[in-house]
Amino acid sequence: MISAEGWDKYSIWEHSSTVKKLYSERCSKETEEMTCAAQAADLFASSFSDKDTLLDVGCGSGYFFHSLISRHISMEYWGLDASKTLIEIGKSILPNFGLPKERLIHGRIEDLDAKVDHILCMNVLSNIDNYHRPLERLLLSTNKTLIIRESVADVANYSYVEDKYLDIGFNLKVHVNTYPLKKFVEFIQSYGFEVEEIVDLRTQGKPEFIIDYPHHWKFFRAVRI
Repeated sequence: MISAEGWDKYSIWEHSSTVKKLYSERCSKETEEMTCAAQAADLFASSFSDKDTLLDVGCGSGYFFHSLISRHISMEYWGLDASKTLIEIGKSILPNFGLPKERLIHGRIEDLDAKVDHILCMNVLSNIDNYHRPLERLLLSTNKTLIIRESVADVANYSYVEDKYLDIGFNLKVHVNTYPLKKFVEFIQSYGFEVEEIVDLRTQGKPEFIIDYPHHWKFFRAVRI
């Protein structure tokens, strides 16, 4: 048998009841705001204009919408995520809070063809095979600002490891990468952006262990020159 449906079958994001429950609670505002979401929203607060568009790439279920609304940031919010299940969670809940379900799009970064004012991408590129092609797509798609949070350090590390926190019966692997700081910044700059490195408030420069592996979170604000 030959099938082209392997993406969902082998995606860790489709096989975690814990994640689905958590994302539903975030969309329903039944749990506290993520520290990184609050920080990202505050970073956007000083740089947006009315009627600007913001695309949240790797949005999960789109709960960053709440972070914007709570700060009276009036950008037009759109979300894109590769997990159809997580997008459907957002589509079922967030219209109750004012977000049209059409603003949540199922698709991978490689599928993206857009021109928007601002892009947010948090905790995504570190869990795919490498950053060059997807980051290039983000940079080509934004007119003004890209805010990104990824695992970046002076010394790079590339791992492909089993996620032991999935539902019973699913033994899948995921990339846990830490990218080299100097090359990461230079890559962004090469597309015509000024780059500011910002300390991640949640971790304060210390590694955070997620699925038992260290992540070296940093924020970057890239502004088109």
